[in-house]
Amino acid sequence: MQFRPATPADVAEITAIYGHHVRHGTASYEIDPPDKADMAARLARIQGPGWPWLVAASSDGELLGYAYASQFRDRAAYRFVCENSIYVRHNRRGQGVGKALLSALIEAATACRFRQMIAVIGGAEPASIALHAALGFSPAGRLEAIGRKHSRWLDTVYMQLPLGPGSSVPPEQEPA
Repeated sequence: MQFRPATPADVAEITAIYGHHVRHGTASYEIDPPDKADMAARLARIQGPGWPWLVAASSDGELLGYAYASQFRDRAAYRFVCENSIYVRHNRRGQGVGKALLSALIEAATACRFRQMIAVIGGAEPASIALHAALGFSPAGRLEAIGRKHSRWLDTVYMQLPLGPGSSVPPEQEPA
């Protein structure tokens, strides 16, 4: 497995991977999959400020999954906190792709000087909760029945991981 920053050439496969999860899963609360133009705009919006969007590819070039980190909320005081997103090709789940992607994303987000990473786990997916826990995330809260998809109510679980020095020291520059 190889990791690299996503490029516009990856958008079609990223769109297909995410579209499957939107149509069949509960990790995303979107109901209709975005098209390639929308996904290209999302990629540009994440990479514009220098935030990481990584893809995992097999040795033969097949895109196995992707992960990105973006600022948790728009306000300046949140600038040291990121939220992660990870999606693995549906027929490659359970093969370690997600764990490897999240590990690489944690390193990339730390290099971007984020101090906390938040996982917002839609559908309270047990596999996603286990994945994040395996990499050191701690439970940070649960919102019950806040999404409705596939004819059922869905909970969202929040988990949190300190990055780098976390909150043990102040940042080099305070938010303005």
